[in-house]
Amino acid sequence: MNQTTAMALAVLLAVAVISFFINLYNKLVMMKFNVEKAYSNIDVVLKQRADEIPNLVSVAKHFMNYEKEILTRLTELRTSYHNASGSNQKTGLANETSRALKSFFAVSENYPELKSNNNFLELQKRISELENKIADRREFFNDSVNLYNIGIHEFPNVIFAKMFGYKDKTLLEIPNSEKQYDGVQF
Repeated sequence: MNQTTAMALAVLLAVAVISFFINLYNKLVMMKFNVEKAYSNIDVVLKQRADEIPNLVSVAKHFMNYEKEILTRLTELRTSYHNASGSNQKTGLANETSRALKSFFAVSENYPELKSNNNFLELQKRISELENKIADRREFFNDSVNLYNIGIHEFPNVIFAKMFGYKDKTLLEIPNSEKQYDGVQF
């Protein structure tokens, strides 16, 4: 093999290796931005839900004198959500808010005068609609997060993911109450 052929093979090998790493990096970037896009789509609805919580708490305070802990927790979660900076933190708070709202609506069953209040019924309907939108968008978000998390743990992606500071993302959970049907846990 002459020197020109060896040099050409070395250049081709170098181009192939560089192309491989460029494609790998671009895949990581694409997965990251897909997760961010999916989260931005769900964040709009989560913010709308968080904005409804003060109205719900205000109406409920007049009727639920003994349930201040739940009302306080909802208010704290709303404030924390608005002050959260990253999608992982916001996702955790959204999961907690879902659980707190389920508890709130379950406890509200004990207050017939609250359940018959028109303002409360409208707020409950609005939050239920927002919860349905969240459920619709949760599937796409969780699929994007799952692909991202798998992608940053595959070899050789894991090497570059660690080098560039890619970290696991948090899934938007389904509350246990949504996993039950007639008392049967799925």
